This record gives sequence, C-alpha cells and structure tokens, in this order.
Amino acid sequence: MQQDRLWNEWHPVSKADELLEDPKQVFVLGERVVIFRNEKGVHAFKDLCIHRGAALSLGKVKNGKLVCAYHAWEYDSDGTCVKIPALPCDRPIPRKARATVYHCEEYLGLIWVCLGDEPAPLVRYPEANMERYRTAICGPYDVKANAPRIIENFLDVSHLMFVHEGLLGDEDHAEVVDYDVKFIDNRFVTSKIPVYQPNADGRSKGGYSDYVYEILNPTTARFTKTTEGSDEEFTILVAVNQEDNEQTKVFMLLTRNYDLDQPDDPFIEFQDTIFYQDLDVVESQKPELLPLDLQAEMHLKSDALTIAYRRWLDELGVENGTIGVIEGKRNKRKKHVTQ
Repeated sequence: MQQDRLWNEWHPVSKADELLEDPKQVFVLGERVVIFRNEKGVHAFKDLCIHRGAALSLGKVKNGKLVCAYHAWEYDSDGTCVKIPALPCDRPIPRKARATVYHCEEYLGLIWVCLGDEPAPLVRYPEANMERYRTAICGPYDVKANAPRIIENFLDVSHLMFVHEGLLGDEDHAEVVDYDVKFIDNRFVTSKIPVYQPNADGRSKGGYSDYVYEILNPTTARFTKTTEGSDEEFTILVAVNQEDNEQTKVFMLLTRNYDLDQPDDPFIEFQDTIFYQDLDVVESQKPELLPLDLQAEMHLKSDALTIAYRRWLDELGVENGTIGVIEGKRNKRKKHVTQ
C-alpha cells in the first residue's frame, strides 16, 4: 500500500489479553507484522526473518528473545540478532542481522502498532480511567470493506432509524435536526443530535438520546450518548485496523456510568447485534473506495459530519481506502470516453 498519512497513525491489532506467551501474526496496511510480549512489554516487528524470509510469528519467545522457527536466530527487543546457532562462536554476528522494528504500545486493553517513523499521538479516551465508569471491549470484527467506509457508517446518524429500526431508531422519527460540526483540538466535534430510540442499549428503555460525535483521526471515532432526563452516559470508541485492501478488523470500546453492578456481557451482545446489522450494508457499498470528490455522490444537511470527514481525509492526503478528488475526476473521464 502507498505509505500515506496512515503509516504514522496507531492501529489496533489485538486485544491485550490475547497476546500471551507465543508471538502473534497480524496485518497492518498490507504489511505482515509479528507482535510479542516479554518482560519489557509488547513489541512489533516486520514478520520476516532477515536470514531466509521465514515468518517470525511461527517462532517462540525464549528468555525474552524472539526466536525464528527456521534456524533459531534470536532477536532482542530492539530487533538486534543476538544469537545465530550455526555461526561459529569466534565469529561476530553481522550488523545487518536485524529485524525491522515498528512502534508498539499496550493501551486501553488493546495492542496498537504504528509503522511510521513519526507516530501521531495515541487517541485519548479519558472515560477508561474515570471513576464510576466501566469499559468493555467489543470485537474484533472482521469486515470485507475499507476503514473509511466503516468510520463513515459509524458517523452516519440518519441510518439508525432504518438499519437499526426498533432498537437505535424508529422510522416514524427519521428527521435529523440541523447540527454544527466544529474542529476543536485536532478533532471534529458535533453539537448534540437528538434521536428517538426504542431500545438504545439493550435494556428495552425507550426515549430520546442526545448524540455528540467526534472524529479523532482517519480511522478512529467516538460518540457520547446521554439519555434525556437522566445522568446516564454511554460512550463508544471505534478503532479500525486496515489490514489490507477491503479487509479490516474493527475494535470497539463501550463505556457506561450506570448499571455498574451488572455484567458487561449483555451490553457486548447488544453491540454485536448492532454491528452485524451494519455489516451487510457496509460490505455492499460501491465504490469500495470512499469517494472524496463531493460531486461523486449526493449529500444532505444531515450528512454534515460525513462531509467534513471526507474533506479532512482529502486534506490529510489519506489514500488507503479512498478515491481522491483528482483520481475520481480522472476515472469519470475514462468512463465517459469508453461509453
């Protein structure tokens, strides 16, 4: 994939509690990556041994070193090869014997990887550490679509009344009021958007909720939902890993400040239901690449947030999962010529 803006963003690749003793293979932006854990924390390398190209993820972690399964070359946390069994003891290990190291962090119960040399800041999700709030992880969900399509669907309020009719919306309350979108502290934030919801979170409690959406980076967004007439607050953070073309892995964090004595499972199961209602629609969308040329598709005032998202992707130069304005116009001309 083209090394665009997304190379310096952080991508969630695994739940932290699923990375145990053995290394694990993941994919980020078309790159094969191995993640592993030792006494120093979590690490990510290009999943390739410099010797004969075997996948390091087939190996094991031994005394804190990542050991290749093919010829047992051992790599330390910095990617330096520190042992080659076939090499006579009196010969130095070649300086070129190194693994390609990526940035890796454990955060919010997930493992995050950045492939670029200048990592952007990790997304902020303060609710995860706030008292009287409880956070659960949903997913990962495998989706045959590109990250921008998934993020845009998450930001689209006007589909709630139809794709999630009877749960997050009602077709008799489909009108979306005008709302503001502002760029504050390097993120987009909406004003409150009221939505009538028959069953907002699986507890079968109907009524109006106020949504405030935020776009944190090209592949991460969130909303905070407050229940009218109460102090209940419910937040979802969605983070999408673009594994390869039209192949993504989606993680969600759910946070609530109510029913703290109740298990998380019913809330996770409800969100699973909502996600799979979206899945067929998102995977069906054409073109698969999100058009950044606003003339390519129709838009309404209720699409203000997704319009802002498309413009931002274009300004940032995000190429993965998108059709740029110039490219889109070029494709239109080609289509016109061949007709």
